Amino acid sequence: MQIAKLLQEEKVLNPTAYKKREGIKTPSPETADPYHWNTNTVVHILERREYTGCTVNFKTYTNSIWDKKQRETPIEKQAVFYNTHPAIIEQEVFDKVQEIRQQRHRRTKTGKSSLFSGMVYCADCGAKMRYCTTNYFEKRQDHFVCANYRSNTGSCSAHFIRAVVLEELVWMHMRTVISYISRYEDHFRAVMEQKLRLSSEAAIRGHKKRLAQAEKRLGELDRLFIRIYEDNMAGRITDERFSMMSRTYEDEQTQLKVEIQSLQQEIEVQERQIENLEQFIQRVHKYEDLQELTPYALRELVKAIYIEAPDKSSGKRRQNIRISYDLVGFIPLNELVKEETA
Repeated sequence: MQIAKLLQEEKVLNPTAYKKREGIKTPSPETADPYHWNTNTVVHILERREYTGCTVNFKTYTNSIWDKKQRETPIEKQAVFYNTHPAIIEQEVFDKVQEIRQQRHRRTKTGKSSLFSGMVYCADCGAKMRYCTTNYFEKRQDHFVCANYRSNTGSCSAHFIRAVVLEELVWMHMRTVISYISRYEDHFRAVMEQKLRLSSEAAIRGHKKRLAQAEKRLGELDRLFIRIYEDNMAGRITDERFSMMSRTYEDEQTQLKVEIQSLQQEIEVQERQIENLEQFIQRVHKYEDLQELTPYALRELVKAIYIEAPDKSSGKRRQNIRISYDLVGFIPLNELVKEETA
């Protein structure tokens, strides 16, 4: 909706009006306002994988030759052929856009939304932090609180932090990271490679262990299914009992197959950690001259922000945040800075 509104404000011709102007035939009727953008049109453009240089086939299907209704094929069942034509957008950028779109950007009743929508979490319970605002107080009073605290379950404290303070802290941390990598790239790479290798090796071992267990159980279920089928055919168990047991086994098989696919993908992600580090460093170089925090820079560099409970033991309110950067996770910035200044 926001993109459609922006395109209209900047008087960008919608696709139909553009084709009419260029003399390109189109079945779409011409709109009264050539600058009016439909939200669905914007969504279709953002989701179009062909812009990355691939060809996508079997996007729709019909149930039979008598049922002509076109139905959308699930993405995982569509046929994708890569590098079939020149790309007009990088795959990495396309993936980042899809990730951003999947995050919820809920607007408040005032119509405002936060720069950090969908990115802020409670460091203690893991719940999302809710963005709170109203027309009755100034923008500098807009704030985030833990969703579990807001739900009045008593399971967590507020973890209150003002939006302007959060923006200052995040921008300061990002600016320091960008500056450090620009000046000490080789040292940053060496430290992070060691950190990522240690964490990924432990994660891979855990995932492979669970993967072996899941695959073993999947094989056992196949054998059990054959056994109950033979028992049913021999009359040792009733049809009703067979149906109940087969449904149970099939449900477990389905869950295991989903888990196995997830584990395999996670192992691949962990094995690409060093490659991810290089991608992150290249992203950072794009923002060496960044003068202010922008939504795209934030989304491209930062994965999530965790808000810790305030500490008042010293008589003053102190509050820490932890930033998980995209592709590399948490960066031990304090340790890195100390090493270079020692």
